[in-house]
Parts: sequence; C-alpha cells; structure tokens
Amino acid sequence: MDIAYIPSPSTGVIHLGPLPLRGYAFCIIIGVFVAVWYGNRRWVARGGKAGTVADIAVWAVPFGLVGGRLYHVITDYQLYFSEGENWVDAFKIWEGGLGIWGAIALGAVGAWIGCRRRGIPLPAWADALAPGIAFAQAIGRWGNWFNQELYGRETDVPWALRITEGANREAGLYHPTFLYESLWCIGVALLVIWADRRFKMGHGRAFALYVAAYCAGRGWIEYMRVDEAHDILGLRLNVWTSIVVFLLAVTYIVISSRTRPGREEIVEPAAVDRTKSDAAPGTSSSQDGPEDGASEEDAGTAKSDAVPDTAPESADAAESPGKA
Repeated sequence: MDIAYIPSPSTGVIHLGPLPLRGYAFCIIIGVFVAVWYGNRRWVARGGKAGTVADIAVWAVPFGLVGGRLYHVITDYQLYFSEGENWVDAFKIWEGGLGIWGAIALGAVGAWIGCRRRGIPLPAWADALAPGIAFAQAIGRWGNWFNQELYGRETDVPWALRITEGANREAGLYHPTFLYESLWCIGVALLVIWADRRFKMGHGRAFALYVAAYCAGRGWIEYMRVDEAHDILGLRLNVWTSIVVFLLAVTYIVISSRTRPGREEIVEPAAVDRTKSDAAPGTSSSQDGPEDGASEEDAGTAKSDAVPDTAPESADAAESPGKA
C-alpha cells in the first residue's frame, strides 16, 4: 500500500470557454515574468535604467523559445520524424519539449542583438539576469508535472510521483526529477546571488557560475531519467552536454578573472548621461536666488535692487514737511 506520494494532475489543460489554458505554457510565462522582474531589480542596482532588461528580453525570449524547441526536436527527432509519427507535432510546443541548452544558446543571440541596439555590454546584462533565469527554470519545470513527463526511475520513496496511464507512459510511482531540478535551480539562484554579493562578480562571471552550477545538478538528475534519449558511450546525450558546458563555464570564469578582474563600473552609458543631465539644471538653479542657498549679502543686494526709483523722493518729503 502506498502511504504517501505526489499526485499528478488529471489534465494539463483547463478550458475557459473556447480558450485552452495549458499548465505547461502558464509555468513558462510565469518563469519569464519572474526572470525579467528580478533581473530588472539587479540591473537598476548595478546602475542601469529601469526597463532595459525588459526591452532586451523582447529579443531574447522569442529567440530562446525557438532555440529550446529546435534543440529538443533535433536531439529527439525520432519522436516526430520516425515512421508512424506526425512531423507537425514538432511545432506543438504547448505539449512540452524545450531544451535548456538551445534556449540559452539562441536566447543569447537575441540578447546580443538587443544589447547592441541599446549600446550596453552583453556580459553585464547576463550577470544581472543570471539568478532570475535559474528561478524561471525552477518554475518552468512544474510544466513537466502538468504534462506528466521527464520523470525518473521507479521508486517507493514517500515523495514519489504517481504517473497515470497514457501515451508513451506506464502507470506507477517514479522519482520526481522535475521537482529535483526545480529545487536545484532555486539553490543555484541563491548561490549566484550570494557569490555576486561576496565577490562582486562581473564581465559575465555570475552568468558563468549559474551555468556551471546548473550543469553540475543537471548531470546527475539527467542520469536518473527514464524517458527515451540518445546514448553516447553509455551516457545520455544531455549528460555529455552538461559535462562539456560545465567545463567551458569554469574555464571562462578562470580566464576572465585573470584578464578582466573586478566588475564593470558603468553598465549602461545612457543611464549615466541622463543622470548628469538631470543634475545640471539643479546646479545652475542653486545660484539663482536665496531660496537655493544664496548668501544673505546677495539676498540683501537683490532686495535693494528691487526698491523703486521714487523711494528717495518720498524719504526727502518725509524729512522736510515744509516743502509740501
């Protein structure tokens, strides 16, 4: 008898009239919102302008979605192009299937375009967004729970995930690898936040730390999964990808720390120029009158200059009443 387990939703979509609300898409949207919101806070704290992160995300997010889907379709092509499969399903992104490797790679291309248009350095923008991306992944993984996909081996642990009978899956209790990765991503985000505050990481090193830490967890979580995947030398393709990307990220951190130590002093030149232009009127107005800090002597001079020319004649009349 199973005493405890994590239930799976009976359906991954709720119909609001003719409009379908899909849990997978809902999780992705919430994750993007959190990443942009938190990234904006970090960007402003670094000296950037509010709204810049969202402006660049307009480029990065669509590129990332396309890249994520392409990676999934290419690495799992048998799900869409094998005999008996419908290739049109490759476009049904709402049914699940986004590869984080492709999403980050092509999303970076979109972010690079957005950064060039704004005249800001891509590494600084990536550093600001890094923990937000990890939080977004933590939220997005719950989309796999709605779709009952990407679970691990069978298990009888109290936190096992109950999977119901369906297409390409058998009913039973399995390791909730979606939950493991979600919790891991939260830990990665907290690690990046702490390291960035402690070591003042710059020039893309905070983002590289996020990549390395995520890969370290993804490797062992991927090893637990039982969904169909390509194997190379006994390891799943995504395990090899995690190893390679982890080594690249660590290498970048080491080389960047030596060649470009410290953190960027200016991340958005336009924000600095605007601050200077806003300060200029205040500086000049402080010299216009006593209310802005003028001396009492200057104030007295201003008052005497304001006395009408007829004032002396009135004074003489007051002293010599006979002349009237």
